[in-house]
Amino acid sequence: MAHLCGLCLALRDEHGHAARLVTNYDGLLVSVLVEAQAPRSSPRRRAAACALRGFKGADVAEAEGVRLAAAVSLILAAGKVGDHVADGDGLYANRLVAAGASRLADRWAAAGTGTATALGLDPAPLTGAVEEQARLESVPGLGPLELTAPTEAAVAAAFAHTALLAGKPHNQETLREVGRYFGRLAHLLDAVEDLASDHASGAFNPLAASGTGLAAARGHCDDALAGLRLAVAELDLERPALVKALLVREVGHAVTRTFAAAEQESPQSPPRDPRLKPDPGGLLSGLCVALACCTCGLYRPPWDEDRFKSCGERFDCGGCDACGQCCDGCSGCCECCECCNCSCDC
Repeated sequence: MAHLCGLCLALRDEHGHAARLVTNYDGLLVSVLVEAQAPRSSPRRRAAACALRGFKGADVAEAEGVRLAAAVSLILAAGKVGDHVADGDGLYANRLVAAGASRLADRWAAAGTGTATALGLDPAPLTGAVEEQARLESVPGLGPLELTAPTEAAVAAAFAHTALLAGKPHNQETLREVGRYFGRLAHLLDAVEDLASDHASGAFNPLAASGTGLAAARGHCDDALAGLRLAVAELDLERPALVKALLVREVGHAVTRTFAAAEQESPQSPPRDPRLKPDPGGLLSGLCVALACCTCGLYRPPWDEDRFKSCGERFDCGGCDACGQCCDGCSGCCECCECCNCSCDC
């Protein structure tokens, strides 16, 4: 939450209130990566009360990591809005809405490019990814991984630059690999989630365009997830717990949930029991669930049946011998202590 609120406030402070609309869970990974490599380069500051936090104050991340996250979020959001305008999707088919959205996208692109340049990041891989994506979507016969290449390149550039901001250039190429795998997964999972709605509306979908079925798409995701895990394990991180929680554990859960939901919705599958609530899929819900893991169950997402139970009942901790607060399920006690900040020295 410190990174999420920090991203939102960085967008407001540098680019105005409207820019806060691009706050997103995927973008905060850039800030998380900077802090994980060099915690001293990501100080906290006390933020005033906010309606989205129940009118409470909070300690939020600041400095270059959140500024880079803000720049990346603005550039990619501008590209997405521009893509919707070009395709005439939904409300964007209205000329007045499209004109207003185009002007907003231009402002976001200029603002994001300016901040990226000030931080030493060449914005070309990010801005070029939008144009390249549009070009590839007009080329018939491409495979799914050819269609995800621009997203992979954009995320790889952003992730790699965190190594320079953190003063650990030896991490740069590994982070570029992490970014490529994460970008591929984000693009593919988005395509799986949108497959039915894109089919109904006639919108472009990389899986439908390339003739890729769910089984083949799952294979690509599993391969990318395996590569992501190996690449993250090679990183030199001073504070690895949150990175591993978000980029390894929760991305894996997101893959499982997204394909489970898609298979239930496919024509070949039996109809879903209407009494069952759908499980939210995708990277957004996966990263939200990460908050539950990192707080040992105290935070519960809106769809969790234990959300309104007492603190004691929500805890998922078995306890460690030193402090009684750490999770049994972590890969190591000290890693969990780092995650929950329990101050024990196990």
